[in-house]
Amino acid sequence: MQNTLKNIGWQRIVIKVGSALIAPHRDGCSSQYLLSIANFIVRCRAAGIQVVLVSSGSVAAGAHLFNNVDSSSMTVKKAMAAAGQSEMMATWDRLFDFNTAQVLLTHADLCVRDRFESVRDTLTALLNNDILPIVNENDTVTTDKLKVGDNDNLSAMVASAAYADALIICSDINGLYTANPHVDKSATLIRDVARIDANIYSMAGGATSDVGTGGMKTKVQAAEKAVSHGINTYIVNGFSESTFNELLQGNNPGTLFHAIDNPMQDQTHWMKHTTKAQGELVVDDDFAMQKQSDNLLAPQDLVNVIGDFSAGEVVLLRKENGDKLAKVKSNYSSCLLNFVAEQDNDDLSEKLHDASAPILSNQFVPLGS
Repeated sequence: MQNTLKNIGWQRIVIKVGSALIAPHRDGCSSQYLLSIANFIVRCRAAGIQVVLVSSGSVAAGAHLFNNVDSSSMTVKKAMAAAGQSEMMATWDRLFDFNTAQVLLTHADLCVRDRFESVRDTLTALLNNDILPIVNENDTVTTDKLKVGDNDNLSAMVASAAYADALIICSDINGLYTANPHVDKSATLIRDVARIDANIYSMAGGATSDVGTGGMKTKVQAAEKAVSHGINTYIVNGFSESTFNELLQGNNPGTLFHAIDNPMQDQTHWMKHTTKAQGELVVDDDFAMQKQSDNLLAPQDLVNVIGDFSAGEVVLLRKENGDKLAKVKSNYSSCLLNFVAEQDNDDLSEKLHDASAPILSNQFVPLGS
């Protein structure tokens, strides 16, 4: 088995485990499905493969401690996460005879470049000291503006931050099917995906578990993020022990999304797939993107400013008809740009255009419509 493991070619992997595996009955954590996953991690590490574990489950683990409460309340869910996080970590610790580390993140820790680099440095330091990072979204403190929302997409962001070779996303079915196999008995498993397009997304339905927050669509979104960074991504059945034996033998037990041949540069990937647009700059439908980024947008091109953002935050540049042009950092706040957009004053436009900083920075990523 050792030789087979070495032939896989992995040096560092990220494995994402969902709430339904950790607390399948919402009455606390259970090792029922975690033993085979833990054994897989142990065997990978024994073969010299570094592992990062992205683990959901804090809300589901803490739910049984709250009686006669509105479980849909965001405040209650945060309290459940706070109560369940320690139980979730303790459950994993019982399954390993090596050191683990808790890494709690919000989207704000990833969409600011300095903080993203800090997360990367921390993960690298833990791995280089033979400590298993266990990552989860910090549900206790996160808000709508700061949250990723699901750990499928979080796992892809972590995989890119960690420079992983592979991302393994555990599901409650064998992978991506042509239709929902719980509903359509004629649905067939898709073994390999070379390109993620609208057709692939059309096959991804909603959540099939009543415990987790992510469904097949979020898993495909995560795969798209990962493969564009050069990371092979598997969606597999985490409830089946044979899944992990197959992976260790170098086989594909589910759906393999193949990494693209020419991965995005790290900065470009971060801007497109990790940052979240905090507002929108709207231009006329006849607006044409300039090749030179310092002339990307003139004051007179602005038709509308949507949202509340500060200077230096990422915004979406789009046309009035909804076509998305680019994600870009704004050098000015929404307050100032709103004022500019409302003016019909060539002198004001010229002054801003001639200012030391253009409206948009040279950090931008073109988007398709």
